[in-house]
Amino acid sequence: MTVGLLVTCMNDALFPDTGRAVVTLLRRLGVDVDFPAAQTCCGQPMVNTGYLDEAVPLLRRHLEAFEGYEAVVVPSGSCAGSVRHQHRLVAERSGDPGLLRAVEQAAPVYELSEYLVDVLGVVDVGAYFPHRVTYHPTCHSLRMLGVGDRPTRLLKAVRGLRFVELPEATECCGFGGTFAVKNAETSIAMGADKARHVRESAAEVLVAGDNSCLTHVGGLLSRERSGVRVMHLAEVLASTEPVIEQPPREAGRESAGSAVDPAALAHGGAR
Repeated sequence: MTVGLLVTCMNDALFPDTGRAVVTLLRRLGVDVDFPAAQTCCGQPMVNTGYLDEAVPLLRRHLEAFEGYEAVVVPSGSCAGSVRHQHRLVAERSGDPGLLRAVEQAAPVYELSEYLVDVLGVVDVGAYFPHRVTYHPTCHSLRMLGVGDRPTRLLKAVRGLRFVELPEATECCGFGGTFAVKNAETSIAMGADKARHVRESAAEVLVAGDNSCLTHVGGLLSRERSGVRVMHLAEVLASTEPVIEQPPREAGRESAGSAVDPAALAHGGAR
């Protein structure tokens, strides 16, 4: 199966390691992944702000960029939700029946955890991450997509990972895209609550499926000098146990495990 990676604007501009992690992970699982360079913004900021007409060119560009793929995988519940639900609203408002038909016939779009669990049928992806981890379910993944416990099931299957529950996990972190700009004080207050709950969990790493939310909460955690790192789910699942190579033995030398009697050496008994 060949899938197209919709990497999202946030990841492309600020978090390229997330996109690389998705490719590494899916290829490890035998999936052929392609990155269509023609992709741009999915149009979510315009739709969320009420500019549906302005989102039409972006919708057309998206459909062209991802034409012919069997599926589209997105490391973001927010953008996956936008493509799955908002694109139809934009097409309907445009009054173009051809555009609406193209949306209806487009390849299915999956948030990363949905694709892993529902399509590939895997929970243990062969990851290794020896840290204490908690998970924040972002609003769009939780409420718009309904990903449920898929991300936490994936995390709990990671070798070495110690999963801890996040208090008040389903509360919004306060980012909300343009909401954080228009209602900055409310956004910061909500983010501060989320950061406090993360500290209460005693986790070393906060994981989520949207880097936008991690940017908001992570900034607060950083300013508080909490010592808590933030990581995208894809980066944790792409992590594997490091391979330690043994240095080559020099010819004529005994290996470290050689059964040589030290007493015999001392008396010249070993030759």
